[in-house]
Order: sequence, then C-alpha cells, then structure tokens
Amino acid sequence: MSPVGHGKENGDFAEFARSAFDGDRKFVAALARGLDVLHCFGARDGFLGNLEIANRTGLSKPTVTRITYTLCQLGYLTHNTRTGKYQLAPGAITLGYTALANLGIRQVASPHMERVAEQLGAPVALGVLYRGTALYVAIARGTASFSIQLDVGARVPLATTAIGRALLVAMHDDVFEGHLVQLPKKYGDQWRDVLKHIEKAKREYQLYGFVMSEGDWRTDIHAAASPVVAADGSGIFAFNCGAPPQYFPMKKLQKEVGPAVAEMCNLVDRTLGGTAERSGIWDAQDVRAS
Repeated sequence: MSPVGHGKENGDFAEFARSAFDGDRKFVAALARGLDVLHCFGARDGFLGNLEIANRTGLSKPTVTRITYTLCQLGYLTHNTRTGKYQLAPGAITLGYTALANLGIRQVASPHMERVAEQLGAPVALGVLYRGTALYVAIARGTASFSIQLDVGARVPLATTAIGRALLVAMHDDVFEGHLVQLPKKYGDQWRDVLKHIEKAKREYQLYGFVMSEGDWRTDIHAAASPVVAADGSGIFAFNCGAPPQYFPMKKLQKEVGPAVAEMCNLVDRTLGGTAERSGIWDAQDVRAS
C-alpha cells in the first residue's frame, strides 16, 4: 500500500515511452507527449504550471506550453488565469472513469475485496500494469484502525512493492525480461539487492501463490499480494493487502494475510473463467500449515 505517484515517477514514465517506442514508425510522438502531460497530474496535485509539467515530463517548456493550450481547447485541462496554472478538466476525468467502468474485474472482485478487508482489518487494493509501474484501480478499506495514504490512481514501483512483484511473477518470461532490463539503471548500486527480492518473490509465488514485501519500499508497510491472469487476454491484475509492521508482523503476513489474498485471487479467477497459468498452493489451510 503506497502513496500517490509524484513528479519523478511521472518523468520515468515519459522516459519509458520514449525508449520503448524509439524508431517505431507507427508511434505518434506528438500524441504521446500530450498524453504524458495529462499523465503527470497526480491525484493530490491540484494545479500545475508549465515549468512543473516540463520538469515532470522531460519536455521543453515551449512544447509544454503548446500542449497545455491545445488540451485546454479540447476540454482536457482547465487554465487558472490568476495563477497561470492548469488542472485536469472533466474531459480527462471522464476518460478515466470510463476506463475504470470497463474493467469488469473491479465489479467481480469488489465483494471479495470488501470481505478480506474486513477480515484482516486492512485495506485491499487492485492494481494493473501501467508503463513500468503498478497502478491502483480499486480499493476496499474495510474497518482499518490506521490510515494509509492510498487512492485510486496511485502508481508504485514494480520491483520493490508486493503488488508490483505480483505483476512481475505472473508475466511470460519474455515480457518479464523486457521489464527487468530497464531496472538496473533506475536502482544503480541497489540493483543487486532489488533483484534478489524479485527472485525471492518468484519462489514465494511458486510455493504459496502470493508474494510479500517486508518494508522493502516503505519501512512502515508490510504487504502481501497475488496476481490474476485474465482468461480473456485483457491483462494481468494483482491484489494486495498491507499495514504497518505492528499490525502485520512477518509471521502473520505469511500465515494469514498472504493466504487470504491468494484465496481471494483464486475465487476471482474462477469467477472470470479461470486460466491455466496459476501457481502456488491455493488451499489456504495448506499454506497456513506449511
């Protein structure tokens, strides 16, 4: 469970897009730049100026100025004439809610997420793969007695969070390797330790059907997560549940939280039609006894 993405992460997304599609003649760079500008607005940002947007996207300020003007004319941004800054307009918000409405897994998973959130006394989130990160698309908060800064639209790293690793371990090998080669530059001297945690997550998933993060990204959060591979080819999804260490010590994370999340994923998968790519031990009693 994690805070909403910030400027540096949004800049990483722009770099990801440029490197991923460099030389692709079908790729419309101007459209990508416009979408990068929309994408750099976080859930808690409010208004952003052209310079702030330029810093977040890696685009030049003159380019950003032309893009923000165009997006205002199209109804995707609103311009505050007093401050000279911009915020997302209803046109952009409508796109987001339409996309969420089309994610059928949210409706299927909602009652299961609520049940597990109540059972464990901690928020349960649903995430999808988005441009090299895990993007939260649904949250069930239950009756948690603590507060975690978490909203739909939060973007968190793949390599150091439970939900991110759950997405990684469910990928086909070639897709997994494609994501992996982009990470050493990002983590620098820490990469060797990060890679060890990813390899550990792959073993956890094969053994138990879930992966864990013991404060690997944020020291104040312990979490467990498990993936669902959609049978209709619509993508990989992951569910997680996290709490401060005093609520989820490692033993509880392994014996109670992880199995509950994995069992929930199994129920969601069966409802969606099932896949042949399940891993791990899906009987929660067996996991608790392991």
